[in-house]
Parts: sequence; C-alpha cells; structure tokens
Amino acid sequence: MIEKKILAVKGIQGNALHSGIKFKNKDLAVIYSETPMIVAGAFTKNLTVAAPVIVTKEKIHQPVKALVVNSGNANAATGPQGLKDAMDTCQAAATALGILPEEVLVSSTGVIGVPLPMAKLITGIENLVPGLSEENLALVPEGIITTDTFTKFGSVTLLIDGTRVTLTGMAKGSGMIHPNMATMLSFIMTDANIDHTLMQRALSEVVEDTFNMISVDGDTSTNDMVLVMSNTRAGHDKITQEDSNYHLFKAALYELLEYLSMSIAKDGEGASKLLKVQVRGAQSKADARLLAKGVITSSLVKSAFFGADANWGRIISALGASGGYLDPQKVDLTLKSRGGSIDLMRDGSPLGFDEDKAKTILIEDEIDILITLGDGEAEAKAYGCDLTYDYVKINADYRS
Repeated sequence: MIEKKILAVKGIQGNALHSGIKFKNKDLAVIYSETPMIVAGAFTKNLTVAAPVIVTKEKIHQPVKALVVNSGNANAATGPQGLKDAMDTCQAAATALGILPEEVLVSSTGVIGVPLPMAKLITGIENLVPGLSEENLALVPEGIITTDTFTKFGSVTLLIDGTRVTLTGMAKGSGMIHPNMATMLSFIMTDANIDHTLMQRALSEVVEDTFNMISVDGDTSTNDMVLVMSNTRAGHDKITQEDSNYHLFKAALYELLEYLSMSIAKDGEGASKLLKVQVRGAQSKADARLLAKGVITSSLVKSAFFGADANWGRIISALGASGGYLDPQKVDLTLKSRGGSIDLMRDGSPLGFDEDKAKTILIEDEIDILITLGDGEAEAKAYGCDLTYDYVKINADYRS
C-alpha cells in the first residue's frame, strides 16, 4: 500500500533550499547517510549524456554516503568544464560533510547547454548541510523539480522476517518523457539489508515495466537517472538469493516505482488527462510492451483524448504500427474511466456505441485503454497523457 508521504528511513537525512540556480523556488538538495549506502542505478540511453550521469554511473559500484541534486540547470552539453563542475560539486559536498568525494553522487536537471553557476551551487551546499535531518528529507522533492506542477513522492513498508523495512522515494518529470526513461529523476531510499547485485537486478527488471513504460512527448533526455540507495540498517538477515524475501522486496519496489511513474505521466507538460494502456493476451512480453508503447506514444491518439473524441481507429492503427505482433482478427478494445466503460471492438470487428456515453467517459482526467488479444498470455502496461495546446506553450517559452 502506497503512503503518499516521505517516511523516515533510519539514518538517512536530507535538506533542500533555493541557491539561485533558478529564479525562484528550491533548486538544490542533498541526501546523506552516515552509514555507507549501496547503490543500484538505471540511466539515460541518450548518447549525449550529461556530465553528472557520467560521474555518478562510475561510482555506483562502491558504497556512498551522499547525493547532491540541482534543478534548473542540466549540466549537459557543457564540454570538459561540465565534467569538472560535476566533480567539483562532489568535492564541495564532501568537504562540507567531512567525507570523501568518492562517496558523493551528483544529479542535475534543467536547461541544457548552460554552464553550472558553481559559486551559487557551492555556497548552497555549504548552507544546506547544517540543516540536514530525517525530517527535512521531506523537502528534497521540492528541490529536484523543474516544470513539474506538483512534487512526486511516496513510501512503502513491508515485513521481512518480522522486521519492518521502509522504501521511500521521490521523482521529478514533466516533459522530455519517453520510454528509456526521459527527463526524469527518481531517488529511492531504503534500509533493506540486501546484496548489491540483487538490488541492481531488482531495479533493472522493475524499471522495464515502470519508468521505461511512460511517455509524454517522445523525447529522451540527457539526464535520466534512477537510484536505489540502501544503508542496509533494517536488521533482518541479509537477502543473498532470489528467495521469498527478495521477491517481497522487488514487489515493494515495483509498487513504489509504478506509483511514481503514473505521477510523472499525470503531470506531463500541459497535460489534462492520465492515460493508462493495458495490453493482455500478447504473444510475448516484448510484444506486449511494444504494443502498449505504440499506443501511448501516438500523437494522434493523445490528441484524440485531449478532445474527448472516441476516434478509436487511431488506437488500432497505433497498435499495428508498433512493431509488436498481433492478430487483427482477435483484438478487443474497451475504454474505461470514472464516467463508465464502453466496448468499441470485439474479435477484430467494430461495435456500435453511443457517442454521448463515450464523451462522458472521455472527459474524465484518468482513462484506461484496455486491449485484449488472443495471441498468448503476456501483458504489459504503459502510462502517458494527452497532448494539449499548453504543451506547445510551455516548451516554446521554456528558457524565459
């Protein structure tokens, strides 16, 4: 069960403030654990990768104690100076915290191609550290957002061998959101006592069905980063194999990342509706993912839902163009929301429907697109949003 708050994870502290990187609002955050944390990560597949991604990716194989995140500046496409600035950020945090620079990770999000204002950033870190606390960890979601209209966070607890284990996490993302992550950052803190390799395996598998199944605009960012950090202090026996305790941990991680994924999709730039695609009965998992992604990434589909137009032929066309296998003669299609449910296709044949009823369903702000095939037993979900006039307005005026 998701708790819509940041729960304390024993020994993990945080803080956030406005350092001046952005014109207003919090733009710098630190997460810190006195006990070393093991780290699992997933990163952007964009080849023009940002400097902080390069630096952090090299460090996740060793224990760390801190993460510094800035918003408002991506430190991407900034050349050798950008890489130096990312490393200098780690050094500044290490100095302020009294730890080694090798124990500090770094992440950035914001405008691409602009050098980091290092004087503001370093002063901000120095001002942040005295306010680190378990309570102030709840401020961190405010410090990592850019065009987001709301902060995204949640927590899950579970019992492993009778011991309470906490996973608490946050994410940012609104635009440049597309499978293979997107301009999205997510940081999960936990006290689970789990083998490093197993934690990485769990994250890699869960990301495929959560963050890699969302799309807002089809653009993949330079800065994508998902980190799971554990100080392993829960007190239960260490998880060292894929046993029942591992699967409990993985299920909790999936629940949290799915919730954060839907939060990002719901907050797509200019979005008015959350779209949830579910494909069932596909020939394989790979096919199910391709088919679901094909629908959620279609600009024509997204535009139709913005207009509350039951132009379901666009969904069928997107399925066929997705690259996933399906037998067109076995397709069932249903649209569902708080306004009701309507069947539009059965066994590949169209069904007559009431336009007024369809409009009642489609004016809601969360809509399920349910696709059932007869090709196998695999299934997948994808999350996205409608495409609105405001998306263009926001991105035409992003830097001002």
